[in-house]
Amino acid sequence: MRQVALSERLRTVAGMVTGGNRVCDVGCDHGFVPIYLVQQGISPGVLAMDLREGPLRAAREHVAAYGLEGQIETRLSDGLHNYKTGEADTLICAGMGGGLMMRILEAERDKTDSFQEMVLQPQSEIEKFRGFLRESGYRILDEEMLSEDGKFYQVIRAGRGGSPAGRGVKEGDLCKLEDRYGPVLLRKKAPVFLSFLEHEKAVYEEILVNLRAQGLTEKKRSARYAEVELLLRDNRLAERIGTAAT
Repeated sequence: MRQVALSERLRTVAGMVTGGNRVCDVGCDHGFVPIYLVQQGISPGVLAMDLREGPLRAAREHVAAYGLEGQIETRLSDGLHNYKTGEADTLICAGMGGGLMMRILEAERDKTDSFQEMVLQPQSEIEKFRGFLRESGYRILDEEMLSEDGKFYQVIRAGRGGSPAGRGVKEGDLCKLEDRYGPVLLRKKAPVFLSFLEHEKAVYEEILVNLRAQGLTEKKRSARYAEVELLLRDNRLAERIGTAAT
């Protein structure tokens, strides 16, 4: 049987799944991650769900083409609406905006809480998304960062057991820094993460140069300048932590 090919981003997502776990992939698109999980022996069975008929039809066709109908079920579902508690151990939610992912996880909270782990790859609002996980009582177990086609992506594995909001949650700069950059990424030996920090620092420094050159009013320039300086300060602090971790 021919092997399905995945991008590095999707291989990283699949690689976060605990071996032997049954998986529910919400927003499965064309079904290639479920196929990969079964072919690689990572999961004995996958429930592939999507809101849209078109991608789900394509996923069904791909599953059949690889002869995996007995191990991969496709199901039309808006988020976790048509998922039945206990059908899977791992939830995958990847390749969509952080705001949408938060709504999916919050809308069916009892179902979300039933998973042993969640593999999450938000495309936007990542700092806000980590804050949502922390405040909702989830703990970040692992994180990976990768660079693909000129973009940086972050993949998070989370589970129950974090501190609910207001109960022992770290406050101040460290908490903010961990939400923004990731508690595991800050402490891992990850060259791609340090490259990301260098790229981000260069962007902020260029913004400051441009602000100094623009003919903005003092008030407008000062407010934006102070905002970017704070971002740059956090970046430098994260870089020191990341460098120390290596």
